[in-house]
Amino acid sequence: MKEKIQILILIIVFIGILVGINMILNKQNSQENQNITLNVQNTSLEENSSFVMEVTETNFEQEVLKSEKTVLIDFYADWCNPCKILSPIVEEVAKENENIKVVKINVDNAPNLSSEYGTYSIPTLIVIKNGEEVNRAVGVISKEEILSLVNN
Repeated sequence: MKEKIQILILIIVFIGILVGINMILNKQNSQENQNITLNVQNTSLEENSSFVMEVTETNFEQEVLKSEKTVLIDFYADWCNPCKILSPIVEEVAKENENIKVVKINVDNAPNLSSEYGTYSIPTLIVIKNGEEVNRAVGVISKEEILSLVNN
C-alpha cells in the first residue's frame, strides 16, 4: 500500500513538472509570435511611410514652399481618431501619384505652422502649388475628393 502511494505521488509530481514545462514553452512561443507580429507591423509601416514625408518647422520651407511639385499637406495628430482614418487614404494617394509630393505635419510638434495655416480642426489637408495655398479640406474625405482637391 505504501509503495502504491509513493508511486502515485511520483506520478503527480511528474505530471506537475510536465505541466510547468508546457506552460513555460507556451509562454516563450507566445512571446516569439508577438515579436514576429511586431516586426511584420513595423515593416509594413516603414514601407507605407516611405511615400509620405514627415515635415517639421525646420524643413517646411525647403520641402513644401520650394518644392517644384504640387504638395499635399496632411495636418494631423497621433491622438486624433479621424486622422487615423484619413492616414491610409493619404498614403494610398501618395503611393499612386508620383506627380505630387505628400507630406504630414504633426500639429503637436509644429504649433507655429499649424497656427500660420489656421489648422484649428484636424485632419486638415492643404494643397500648395508654387509656394502658395490653392486648396484645403477639413475632416475625413475620400480618395476621390483628395484627388479632386489636388487637381483643381
